[in-house]
Amino acid sequence: MMKLRNIFSFCLLSALVFVSGCASPNGAFASMLSEQARQTRMDRSRLNIGAYVLDDYARTEEHVKDIVDCEVDFIVCLYIGEGKGAVLDTFAKHGLGADVTGVLSGWWGGDGSKAGKMSEINPMERYQQEAAAFQDHPAIWCVDLGDEPSALDFPYYGQVARFAQKAFPNQIPYLNLYPNYASVAANNAVQTVNQLGTATYQEYIDEYCKYVGLDYICYDYYPYSAGYPRYFENQRIVANACRNTGRSLWIVLQVNSDKADIFLSENQLRAQAFSSMAYGAENIIWACWTAGWWHNQVLDKQGNKTEQYDKLKKVNAEIRAFAEEYMRFRNTATHFVGFPKDHMALSKLQDTTPVDALSTGVFFDVKGSAPLLVGQMAPREEGSAERALWIFAADDLLDEHNQEVTVSFRCPERTVRAIGAELFPAGEDTYTLKLRSNGAAMLIAE
Repeated sequence: MMKLRNIFSFCLLSALVFVSGCASPNGAFASMLSEQARQTRMDRSRLNIGAYVLDDYARTEEHVKDIVDCEVDFIVCLYIGEGKGAVLDTFAKHGLGADVTGVLSGWWGGDGSKAGKMSEINPMERYQQEAAAFQDHPAIWCVDLGDEPSALDFPYYGQVARFAQKAFPNQIPYLNLYPNYASVAANNAVQTVNQLGTATYQEYIDEYCKYVGLDYICYDYYPYSAGYPRYFENQRIVANACRNTGRSLWIVLQVNSDKADIFLSENQLRAQAFSSMAYGAENIIWACWTAGWWHNQVLDKQGNKTEQYDKLKKVNAEIRAFAEEYMRFRNTATHFVGFPKDHMALSKLQDTTPVDALSTGVFFDVKGSAPLLVGQMAPREEGSAERALWIFAADDLLDEHNQEVTVSFRCPERTVRAIGAELFPAGEDTYTLKLRSNGAAMLIAE
């Protein structure tokens, strides 16, 4: 079953810059993306952290301060219908950004019954009228275009995206895609085709890249509700598409739960964020801050903090500690190191072969006392000889047996440093470090 929605939830997140059509990551396309990123309000050179939905009962200045203190950069799906835009001044005062909904007509793919009908239901003339009535504000970083569309609507979405780029020069138009579990639970085979508009998820992402000229791919995946086996396959498909087309990877993760009696643990939040960074995620968005769907949000329905606030604050601070160095690099590959063949993470994963130890040409014999998910990284700065690895201790995704994990590797003829863990010499050009389950470290070879 897809996530439950309230009035806000036709808007799922991602914020980004538009360019026309799909393109390679090099040359004129890359230059255009860089120029667009400078023109919009969101600083795309940094790793941004978002949170989903801020209802009326949590829009006081005290609430906004709490959001900023939790290391959240922007709120997604902020509804600014009639009489609801006053909070934007408070956002601007505290440096908080907003992805606003209620500006343009919403669209949500839902069960697929409307697939291919977007141009008929939301004609371009309506978007033009709505854009003409828009009142800009310094806190508006992004304008919502919709959530989970069918691939049958991607050609029209490409037109809408190009229009939005011109109509909102200060904002990033944003669109969120289905996860690969659009076909699970109560959905039958017919609904699956209607939801995705394609026979496979790979084709769905390929069609997006073909028709929709966004410089990112954003999708939601909730592993503690939908399960982990498909999570890494979803990551693989989207990360490969981002690498091949020069797009950024944005992901919506869960801080809430689909069961009222379950509060996700701190380690479960950490596992989602750090595993996504192993695939190169550049924007991490948490669902939900206030009631949007499901249970146990960061705030309850009276606007009070739940236990999820302190957990999220700690994990976001850990993400932030990596962010500056992390964003100097881009992800080029993701490796499963030391995973047994029967590990649940591999059960649905295609075109990926786990290795006992990893060698990249700079780092050699990378291995752990438990399974590691390793993101291989290259510098964004042209001409730099630096190389990096993102190492995630992936042995306890369900947070059932937290333990100490030892990582060892060789890095000859380079100066190497670690972020997030202490590095210990263990012989000539050989090093070790210690992580807790679901922890992460970043290695930089200079």
